[in-house]
Amino acid sequence: MNRIFFRFFVLVMLSITVATFLIYFTISRLFGDPLDDIARRQAAAQIFLIEQYVDKAPQNEWLTRLNKVREVADIHIDLIPMASAYAGLPAAQHERLKRGEVVLDVANKAFYRRVDLYGNYYVGSADDVILARDLPIDIGLALQIEAVRYVIVALALLIPIAWWSRSHWTGLQLLSHVADEVGAGRLTARAHVKPSASIYPLAERFNHMAGQIDSLLEAQRNLLHSVSHELRTPIARLEFALELLRGAAADPALEARIAAMEADLSELNSLVSELLGMTRLESGQPLQRTSVDLVAALRQCAAALPPGPCALTLDLPADLGSVEADQRLLARAIGNLLRNAQKYGEQQIRLSARRGAGVTIVVEDDGPGIPEAERDKVFTPFYRLDRSRDRATGGFGLGLSIANKAIALHGGTIRIEGSPLGGARFVIALP
Repeated sequence: MNRIFFRFFVLVMLSITVATFLIYFTISRLFGDPLDDIARRQAAAQIFLIEQYVDKAPQNEWLTRLNKVREVADIHIDLIPMASAYAGLPAAQHERLKRGEVVLDVANKAFYRRVDLYGNYYVGSADDVILARDLPIDIGLALQIEAVRYVIVALALLIPIAWWSRSHWTGLQLLSHVADEVGAGRLTARAHVKPSASIYPLAERFNHMAGQIDSLLEAQRNLLHSVSHELRTPIARLEFALELLRGAAADPALEARIAAMEADLSELNSLVSELLGMTRLESGQPLQRTSVDLVAALRQCAAALPPGPCALTLDLPADLGSVEADQRLLARAIGNLLRNAQKYGEQQIRLSARRGAGVTIVVEDDGPGIPEAERDKVFTPFYRLDRSRDRATGGFGLGLSIANKAIALHGGTIRIEGSPLGGARFVIALP
């Protein structure tokens, strides 16, 4: 956000600078060089002296008055041939000098003017030029004055632009903060903006969007929760009926069929439990944080893992210490990762932990691993990499999603890497 307004500020400053040069060159083209006009005003007294005192003298007294001016004036006045004047001026000024105009040489603080056009003052005066030097011309001061003018104009533009931009920047910062809140799952966050603010319509649409998302997710959570609870009753009835049927059955084939049905019911019951667990995590209930001994908690998770073909290796240093966490949720997340590793591992699973700036817990296996393109997708509810394999190993695609949500509620993250064992490596980072 700051980068946007920095670029805007730079663009405004560049625009003002370009406008300054365009104004200068346009005025120079249309009305003459502004610096020449400033220098002419500064030398106005000396020009006036020549034009109104010396030139007004009778023809036979013109040189006398010019000499009097030479004696009393602070400037140096000389009479030079026309050719010398042409040599000291650029070619563009020759025609003006020829017409009898006062031609300024700002750089040398001087001006040139023909004595007269017709040789009336003395013999050969039409071919002579008055050169006045050491004029009181101070272009530096003139440039400072012009610079101050442009600075005042720039400030007059920048101050309202800065005020207008600041109100926008504040509003957009607020919207950015609310967007971060909504992105982090706090869907009740809203942008409270005054109706007079310029971004008020945008904030209203943003709040409406957040409200719609919140309503849709709440409806989804309520539906999952209601369906899960409603499924409990028919599942319980079916379990009871199968138990009665098992007691009355004498046919071994029927008993095998009943056992298969009971296994299906158990799977359905597990699915309902997983759905209820997911809805509880998404309901936004506060965590029951306590001081959890990490080594003891991780050992309990390992002990709770059901028997399987993979050997579990623990790498837990004694100085792990404790962490403030909801022990039940943390154990659920790590247990889900361990069961996932047991499901897809071939011979070995490893659980390790380290403490640095935070706590890092790693669960890895020697299974087929997870392709890099699929690593973000496996945390999506009901997502499975290989549905045929999941049917053989069990699972509904909710375990990793629940683990990710539980860790996120603790302010941590889970990322997936390749394991040195050959399979997947799940890295939990807790603050």
